[in-house]
Amino acid sequence: MGRRLNDPEASRFTSLTLLLLGFISCALVYTILSLVLNPSANFTNSGSKSLALIEESSKGNDGGCCRGIDNLELWGAAVKWGSEFKFNSSTACCEACKAMCHGNDGPCLCDTWVFCGNKETCGSKFGECWLKKQKDTLTPDRQEAGDKVSWTSGLIFGKGEGIVGLETDYGTLHIKLFPDCAPHSVAYILELLALRHCAGCEFFRAESRGQSWDSEGKHIKNAPFGPPFALIQGTLEAQGKTFKKIPKEVCPTIRRGSVAWVGSGPEFLISLANHQEWKKAYTVFGSVLPEDMKIAEKIAQLPTKSDVWNNINVSVLEKSVPLTFLRIKTSHGELGTNVKSD
Repeated sequence: MGRRLNDPEASRFTSLTLLLLGFISCALVYTILSLVLNPSANFTNSGSKSLALIEESSKGNDGGCCRGIDNLELWGAAVKWGSEFKFNSSTACCEACKAMCHGNDGPCLCDTWVFCGNKETCGSKFGECWLKKQKDTLTPDRQEAGDKVSWTSGLIFGKGEGIVGLETDYGTLHIKLFPDCAPHSVAYILELLALRHCAGCEFFRAESRGQSWDSEGKHIKNAPFGPPFALIQGTLEAQGKTFKKIPKEVCPTIRRGSVAWVGSGPEFLISLANHQEWKKAYTVFGSVLPEDMKIAEKIAQLPTKSDVWNNINVSVLEKSVPLTFLRIKTSHGELGTNVKSD
């Protein structure tokens, strides 16, 4: 039998239906206002895609990197105790830390690994793998360093982490660092970051893509490989700081956005194109976020004068471009307009 409209149970059902419709209406209004008032949400998705591409390029064509620095012990809050967590190699220890640094659900649970791999000097600690968490990954806590230290240590930067700013008069280039592929190189960059100045650091050479590479950095069929050579080059030797040559580290194929040393440094380059013809000759320690490559392109278009280096025609900037490193404030996984400089 059908219920009458004035039946108490029917009234209760009608009230619940109206309440549910009210919740749905509020949710729709909130969603629309969020899209209108927070357009940066679209940039976050774009930034995540940018990071995914950069993470892939950091693997160095060898399936991934897991390098550390010998004779260095990094400190930090332990998330895995080495006395109960042992491996046969530093690579396995590094990979265990990386396994705690996947996904988009927040910062890495582990960003530092410390391994004791010398049987003679480690003694009972041989094989210990300590997984740790830094208070600040851009200023890692160093316990000890030197020939007497048996430990090997490395850093892991998760998605949206380990990004520094390279400030110029033409804008700030945001660079994702690769400590797992180039730990010595990144350690030096973090030292420059701590100085809060980089007097003497500058770009002095600028070569556009010319007619040889398209806007995505792809080489145009049958075009020469330069000149111009599609790069901007400079030095990261800061006044008042002694520069020690950087050992050769992972040398993947140079791609558009790659940041690499020229030789053992302090000269470096940012590539404006993919350079398979360079045959993996340069240590790559970072990559410029794709959305910032327009700044590098702008520098490459500045006035230059011709010069000859080792019988190669090059383009040298008429006026060098000073640069310095900045700390970047960023929430996990956020890029684009959400990235701010100190």
